[in-house]
Formats: sequence, C-alpha cells, structure tokens
Amino acid sequence: MAAKNRVKPKHIPQRTCVGCREVLPKRNLIRLVKTEDGVRVDLSGKLPGRGAYLHDQKSCWRRGLNGTLAKALRTTISEQDLTALIAYMEGLPDGGTQDEDSQAEDSSDEDHRMVN
Repeated sequence: MAAKNRVKPKHIPQRTCVGCREVLPKRNLIRLVKTEDGVRVDLSGKLPGRGAYLHDQKSCWRRGLNGTLAKALRTTISEQDLTALIAYMEGLPDGGTQDEDSQAEDSSDEDHRMVN
C-alpha cells in the first residue's frame, strides 16, 4: 500500500547537443529542423521534420555548422541556410572554452588586418 502513495518524478525529455555532445533537458537546447524548404531554427520545438539540438552558445554552433549538424540532420546545408544560421548564431552569447576563445581572438585579429 505504501507504494501507491509515492509520487513519481515528472519525466523530463533529454536531448544531446550535436556541437558538444552534452545531454541536457530538451528545453535548454535550440532545435534545428530539416524541412522541405531547408534547415530552419525551430524555437517552438513543434515543426515537423528531422530535428537536431544545439546549445545557445556560439562555440557549440561553430562545431555544429562545421559538419556535425548536417550529419545529424542527414542532409547537406545549403549556402543560403548556412548564411541564415550563421546570422542567428551571431546573436548568441559566447560560451566557449579558453582554447576556443583564444582561437576566436586570433581569427578576429586576422579580420582586422584584412580591413586595414
């Protein structure tokens, strides 16, 4: 009889970030979905199609856009979609490790040299 009185913990769906492979609750990640029109960001999490998840950090998006996202979605990402995803990524916070931050600084230095 005591077993009936126990409250079951609520099930929380878990998903894996394709950028860093960390498993987190589904609500903490951003879903990207392959549709007939291409790859789209799915903030509602309800669009039909094959989905993949990324953190809301630029470091994970950089890794994901370098190939792991396309592999997870089982598609190739068009230049137009890639441009749209990079534009979305630019609005995300930096959340990389020390090594990635130093690489980002190195690439930004190169950008400044090209402009001058």
